[in-house]
Amino acid sequence: MDAAALNKLVIDSLEDLKAQDISVIDVTGRNSVTDTMVIATGTSSRHAQALADNVSEKSKAAGHMPLGSEGRGSSDWVLIDLGDVVVHVMTAQAREYYDLESLWNESQATSR
Repeated sequence: MDAAALNKLVIDSLEDLKAQDISVIDVTGRNSVTDTMVIATGTSSRHAQALADNVSEKSKAAGHMPLGSEGRGSSDWVLIDLGDVVVHVMTAQAREYYDLESLWNESQATSR
């Protein structure tokens, strides 16, 4: 699956379950881990978990197995590593506290 299709799959999966404030940050050439970070907000820890689960399930169904995940369970931040795309699903409080958009230079982010 190419990067554009994977980005679309991730965004569609998040939008399916009403993720809030989806941001896509192009980090190509700025790290050795991934090319794109997608950050989304869930209304609660449970909603964040459901959003992350939906991304994982849809990517598996499309034949793109996640490389790993962190924060499953009762966490307020769940990370799904899809290789070319890393997905961060956070509660509003965690997102405000960690402020990943500023860390990766918000001018590179596009909101959906």
